[in-house]
Amino acid sequence: MNFEPPIIPVGQEPPPLHRLNGSTPARHQGNSKAKGPGRRSTGGRFAVLNTFADFTLSTLTRAEIVVWLLLWRDTKPDGTAHTSQADLARRAGANPSTVKRAVAALVKAGLLAVVYRGSLRRGPSAYRVRALARERATPTRSPPKR
Repeated sequence: MNFEPPIIPVGQEPPPLHRLNGSTPARHQGNSKAKGPGRRSTGGRFAVLNTFADFTLSTLTRAEIVVWLLLWRDTKPDGTAHTSQADLARRAGANPSTVKRAVAALVKAGLLAVVYRGSLRRGPSAYRVRALARERATPTRSPPKR
């Protein structure tokens, strides 16, 4: 049996894709936008990444960016990322103290919220990742009257 693809002459349209038995795959029948068991929804993850890249990225250090991206990638559907700082340091190729400072800076900037502080006996920490820094609300004061 020879399974080499046929050479299509110039100007001729390629044949439709079929399985070996000649049937069309189920995902190509009907509405191609339908979400079935084989399709996964991104759940707005690219919107979060785009927002982070457009508005926040330029204000952070390299370590803070790497830690944020690793935690964003680890985020589960419930919105939390369960990762230890030692694991973040290993995957980022950074010193654990650098990761600790980066996490503290991200928390201070409002890009990260610590949901659960982990330890050696209690397991990894849990974080909630945000794309935009919280706006620091400064009360507007009127100038003092003289």
